[in-house]
Amino acid sequence: MTVYESDLPGVGKKHEIDLPDGSQLVVVTHNEGRREVFQRPTPDADSEKLFELPDDLARQVGTILEGAYFQPVESKSVETLLGGDTLLEWVEIDADSPVAGQTLGEADLRQETGASVVAIERGDAVMPSPGSDTTIEAGDTLVVVGSREAYKAFESQVIDGAESDDGPDGG
Repeated sequence: MTVYESDLPGVGKKHEIDLPDGSQLVVVTHNEGRREVFQRPTPDADSEKLFELPDDLARQVGTILEGAYFQPVESKSVETLLGGDTLLEWVEIDADSPVAGQTLGEADLRQETGASVVAIERGDAVMPSPGSDTTIEAGDTLVVVGSREAYKAFESQVIDGAESDDGPDGG
């Protein structure tokens, strides 16, 4: 997928996203937050406006599209690239995970892997910014941020308890 970004002086930013069918999705983000979404059937065609959203609704729709509220069951791995090599990833904790029953502080995952737990999904509840005294339970989904390398080390440690050479202290 290719995403083109350009400045629109006095207006905001424009992002053009190539779609698999050869068309382009064009998102114009205005400086006041409003988003306009257009579709261009071919690169040379004129854009057709699909809809417009205010800032708060655009942000909510964005989180739905990235899977923050629901992840398809068939997907074993959902990764969101935040920029550079930084990923946002969801990791489900099985009952046999070596970190199930430990607090985040006891598991020491950030120090061991370089990836940070930024939220925990437990049932219908979401715990943002969990503290080191938060216990990881079987069935929890950990929302993790880190580099691709740090994420691999994190996943390996959480799933099978493997010490990794990929963490910040490894090598």
